[in-house]
Amino acid sequence: MSKLRSVLRGCGSYLPAQILTNADMAKKVDTTDEWIVQRTGIRQRHIAADDETTSVLGLKAAEAALADAGMRADEIDLIIVATATPDHTFPATATQIQAELGITQGAAFDLQAVCSGFVFALATADKFLTSGAAKAALVIGAETFSRILDWEDRTTCVLFGDGAGAVVLAAEEGEGTLADRGVLTTHIRSDGRHKTKLYVDGGAGSTKTVGLLRMEGKEVFRHAVVNLADTVRHTFEATGLTGADIDWFVPHQANRRIIDATADKLGISQDHVVVTVDRHGNTSAASIPLALAEAHADGRIKRGQLVLIEAMGGGFTWGSALIRW
Repeated sequence: MSKLRSVLRGCGSYLPAQILTNADMAKKVDTTDEWIVQRTGIRQRHIAADDETTSVLGLKAAEAALADAGMRADEIDLIIVATATPDHTFPATATQIQAELGITQGAAFDLQAVCSGFVFALATADKFLTSGAAKAALVIGAETFSRILDWEDRTTCVLFGDGAGAVVLAAEEGEGTLADRGVLTTHIRSDGRHKTKLYVDGGAGSTKTVGLLRMEGKEVFRHAVVNLADTVRHTFEATGLTGADIDWFVPHQANRRIIDATADKLGISQDHVVVTVDRHGNTSAASIPLALAEAHADGRIKRGQLVLIEAMGGGFTWGSALIRW
């Protein structure tokens, strides 16, 4: 029985030129390269220039994704930007990218699920495309987390970086089986009881300020390993697959220890895990599309392979998606 699928046509990414190494961080706060690497796996991160807003990063990633897909901007009728660091309270960053691309049809909006944002945005775009409400979508994860960090808090400022990644999805007819190309299943969850474990201490509707990121690292780690394994379990139950069937596992790049522990819990070999956290740090909603674009560009991810993505973010939010490339 035929079924519309959201097929991934192209990937793109953008990283700011400025690199902040762990040695650079040690000049700012009381830390060392050894301390950061041992606890997180991070060695460096990219920092946006003053004139590089989130929409600027997202636009560059979107243009790269369109070029990779061999598609024109006017073929896109849906843009979803996953971000926790928009240029403005409003209008949406997505509408700014839409305007810069010269797109005047369809819809463009932002989605806020912090580090899980790209998974949530992909799941949302998939519903639009498979229902026939849209034909082609840009799904973008873009962040400038460097602007909401407390640069005197060594437990958080060493973790995050800036960047953007994007994918182009297009609705195509499939046979309704797991052999189809495209998004095969998505699973998203939220639990608002855990706000204080990972949040920003400001906002237009509360403090009238942007605020700074606050995190209880040990609690986030504990919940991450459990929640991420749980959402992937639902993916496996929905498809009948196991970790051994996954060609590439592309997790949210928050912490190398979380990545390793989750892969082990799911029975996925470390040889099948895409890791960029050492060079990018945690880029929140941008981390998965950045990793996808890198593994696609260097030839690791090949057409027809099964790619599993997952993430957990503040809120808490978490989710997973299975894609046949």
